[in-house]
Amino acid sequence: MAASVRSFWKGHLRLSLVTIPVRLVTATRSDTAIAFHQVDRKTKQRVRYQKVVPGVGEIDKDDIVRGYEVEPGNYVLLEDEELDALKLETRHTIELIQFVDACEIDPLYFDRPYYVLPDGEIAEEGFRVIRQALLDEGKAGLGQLTLRGKENLVVLKPSGPGMLLETMRYAEEIKEAEDVFEDIGKGALPPDLIKMAKTLIESRSEKFDPERFTNHYAKALRELVEEKVRTGKSVAVADDRADREPKVIDFMEALKRSLGKGGESAPARATSRRKPASKAAPKAATKASKRSPKKAPEKPPRKKTAAR
Repeated sequence: MAASVRSFWKGHLRLSLVTIPVRLVTATRSDTAIAFHQVDRKTKQRVRYQKVVPGVGEIDKDDIVRGYEVEPGNYVLLEDEELDALKLETRHTIELIQFVDACEIDPLYFDRPYYVLPDGEIAEEGFRVIRQALLDEGKAGLGQLTLRGKENLVVLKPSGPGMLLETMRYAEEIKEAEDVFEDIGKGALPPDLIKMAKTLIESRSEKFDPERFTNHYAKALRELVEEKVRTGKSVAVADDRADREPKVIDFMEALKRSLGKGGESAPARATSRRKPASKAAPKAATKASKRSPKKAPEKPPRKKTAAR
């Protein structure tokens, strides 16, 4: 299973003189998220967002360059090649430069989790040695790693038989709690009220079990969509990108199929989109025959036109 899991990043984990090939796998799932499209109520057309320049109109994505505003109205333009040329060692290596107690880091700093796996059989022993040492010492390793064009502070810690890497926020990204909470009173509180609160907390204290919690909004939304499909309230929405092959089945399509009302499959839709193009050859042949009425070719001009 692990070998077939798609890697998000490949590189090396370095601890002093020890370097181990590793790979990252996303630890969270995106397929459970519910996504909406915007649709024009009157025409039933998808609402699209275009990249436009005032006075010019829509522009090609190849003509778009990144710009950093150094002062109002004054930009420095940066090409992709210039950004790629920046020699950041953390693009390919996670170097552990400091170790802290695993429970010492405020969860406020954690951003996004990734599973860490050894990349190949040769790397497995060294990977397991570092994981076991961190586990025995109750420590987490800190380092830096460049992902998506950003150099991230990261923390590495044991997770089951593997390890977990979490990108972190830098100190400058965190608001000072004292500034946010400065208006909250600091006076003495009634002891009996505190005692009641402690009793209530103690009575409901138990081990954390994420399976007990349900995303009620997502569940209700799925039920609402299923009901609309079941009662025939789904509508056909025109796709203005007819030349694009469908690669992802959307949520509505998946629901239709699960209810046995899916209609034609995604490949069938793609084939039907290409049918109009196949009718162009006979039209072209007709025009060719009109241009040369005196000729009497042995073979229909249709094939000749198609060959051109």
